[in-house]
Amino acid sequence: MKEILMVGAGGFIGASLRFITSAWLAQFTRFGFPLGTFTVNFMGCLLLGIWISLGVENKTTLPIGEFAVVGVLGGFTTFSAFGLETYQFLKGGDLKMGFFYLASSFVVAVAGVTLGIMITK
Repeated sequence: MKEILMVGAGGFIGASLRFITSAWLAQFTRFGFPLGTFTVNFMGCLLLGIWISLGVENKTTLPIGEFAVVGVLGGFTTFSAFGLETYQFLKGGDLKMGFFYLASSFVVAVAGVTLGIMITK
């Protein structure tokens, strides 16, 4: 039960941070590119890479992994929004933007995790 509460509390924080970040970044969006979702997904991957590299979950007795990774980062990243936005580009016939968003999102996801791990080495 403690783990469920930790995931829920972390999810609230992560989802709130995602909303704030995406709303702020919306003012910089050009050409219909979903900058908020794109940036949040990169930041989530970067933080996950840092978390993994530091091995924090192995250094505590609290269910901190459930709180931070499943809760906060799970609530913060927006992979379902990414899927919907990609679908909307493709369905709307904007194949160029759809495939650009798809490919660049995968690249920054892997780059974010890699960079996060490299930062802590």
